[in-house]
Amino acid sequence: MPEQTSQASPASASPRFGSRWSRWFILVALILATAAVTYAQRYNRYRSTDERGGVPVWEVNKELSKDVFTFVRLEYSSTRYGRGGWGGQRWTTDYPDADLNLSYRLQEMTSIKVNPEPIHLPITSPELLNYPFCYMVEPGGLQFSDEEVIALRKYLLNGGFMMVDDFWGEAEWENFYYEIKRVFPDREPVDIPMDHPIFHCVFDLKLEKNHMQVPNVRTGTDSQYTGITWERDDAREVHFRAISDDKGRMMVMICHNTDNGDGWEREGENEYYFREFSEKKSFPLGINIIFYAMTH
Repeated sequence: MPEQTSQASPASASPRFGSRWSRWFILVALILATAAVTYAQRYNRYRSTDERGGVPVWEVNKELSKDVFTFVRLEYSSTRYGRGGWGGQRWTTDYPDADLNLSYRLQEMTSIKVNPEPIHLPITSPELLNYPFCYMVEPGGLQFSDEEVIALRKYLLNGGFMMVDDFWGEAEWENFYYEIKRVFPDREPVDIPMDHPIFHCVFDLKLEKNHMQVPNVRTGTDSQYTGITWERDDAREVHFRAISDDKGRMMVMICHNTDNGDGWEREGENEYYFREFSEKKSFPLGINIIFYAMTH
């Protein structure tokens, strides 16, 4: 396009609007504005159309509407302060995008019929007994009420399964360990070896245990340069532990020093993070855990 020439107006020729510094200022402002729009578009790519954040809705057979898998997130109360805030507030971490995205991937990639509308329920809700799977996030600062202890024990011993995720370091482990021992004083969490069927029932996860670590999106994105996938120095080693009933059925799957929920939630924000963590680790593991829970 030919360069357009024109006589400068007095305003455009003035030092305030036409100087070298003002041109630099305008250029920087445009760059920042463009970057902000690009980031917002990336951040909101699944939040731009509706309350589902753009996650598709699929049909559920009306005659079998109660025979579908529903992702249930546990609400827990707490008076104890943990990483990032009061324990009672942390159950909302990665909600609702993580729940929506995992439900969609589970429907898309397995034969399980899935409810497109995940839900969240208090531990003490009688409705919880209607659902065989539940998800607990960031238990590093939780403190169960006596009512929650009783309700969670009843749920798990009656056939329920709980996946625990996204807590880091020894202090948070000690807190969770203390609280889960209130639920099951006579049961001990035990390490799960990587040859356990839960790691191979849908996706064959042949990675070493520490290679299964999923950090938050910022740490994960930076890891391509730093090699660091842990969120604190005392959380370098991933632990997968289980609590089983008297018949050997796994009731609780504990994912410590890893954040699968961020892998589900943040899948659209950074391609490297998606390819390295969401696609290879958090989605396959989440799907495996649910499939195993529903078939065992």
